Amino acid sequence: MTQPEPVGELPLLTTAELPDGVRVPVRALRAPAPERFLPSGSGPAPGPPPAPAVLILPAMGTSARFYRRFARHLHDEGLTVLTADLRGQGEAATPRATGRGARDHGYRTHDHGYRALVEEDLPAVLRAVRAELGPEPPLYLLGHSLGGQLCLLYAALGAGPAVDGVALVASGSVWFRAYGPLRAPGLLLGEVLIAATATALGRWPGARLGFGGNQPKGVMRDWAHQGLTGRYAARGATLDYEAALAALELPVLAVSVEHDTLAPASALDHLLGKVPRARLTRRHYTAREAGARLDHFAWTRAGGPLAKQVAAWATAEERPERGRAARG
Repeated sequence: MTQPEPVGELPLLTTAELPDGVRVPVRALRAPAPERFLPSGSGPAPGPPPAPAVLILPAMGTSARFYRRFARHLHDEGLTVLTADLRGQGEAATPRATGRGARDHGYRTHDHGYRALVEEDLPAVLRAVRAELGPEPPLYLLGHSLGGQLCLLYAALGAGPAVDGVALVASGSVWFRAYGPLRAPGLLLGEVLIAATATALGRWPGARLGFGGNQPKGVMRDWAHQGLTGRYAARGATLDYEAALAALELPVLAVSVEHDTLAPASALDHLLGKVPRARLTRRHYTAREAGARLDHFAWTRAGGPLAKQVAAWATAEERPERGRAARG
């Protein structure tokens, strides 16, 4: 029997099955199909291309449901908009999704880290999305905070279906030196303590401690490694993440947010320094534009003007050669 959707929930598009059987619901607001007139006695007439699709990837410890309002703003601008939880969060953490008890939060092992997220989980989600949307619509990733970092890594590594560009909002490197001399010592200490705590406990109880949500030690150790060294080198990875980022040539929209102390412009600068060949568009979203107070999370509640910028960027970009879509 079909369960009713929660009030305000986005419609379910499909369910992606990750390599170990964890199921991740993918929700979507689809743009109307373009009209194509069929002259009498002829085949289908050429028509406008389908609207771009944007898949939103959440911040660490944040449910995909948090982005519903911003998703509707993007849809109002004519885009197909999709949301999916990262493993262990939101709908991807329930016993119904994982087939397990809630305690393990959907992780097959507590060593599950960046490599599994970008080389296994996201390819499975993107394959499920492409199976539903077909090959035609341009497909962009939009990542918030950690979600933005994962978007760039996925696009650079080429471990799954190709994407046509990446948008970063309130995202950046967590390298402690990128936060300036006043904040760097505190961030350095915090990253060391978080990695040590996750290692000692075998997991990170972020819901209880107030940062990052519940995570396996693998995610937090990879996060802390990047924060301490400034480099992406996920445990167990055989691919060179830094070299892949340096070779990325896709369009990248990078948006810093006013009063964002968790991902300030300097942290975004450090992340963008890793993709020198990307076709970069840089924006700074201000409270004046939004008409509301902004911070690392509040922009999602005042995202109408930002959605216009994202839609303009996605529709203006020339699409790469579609031969890339054969990946994955």
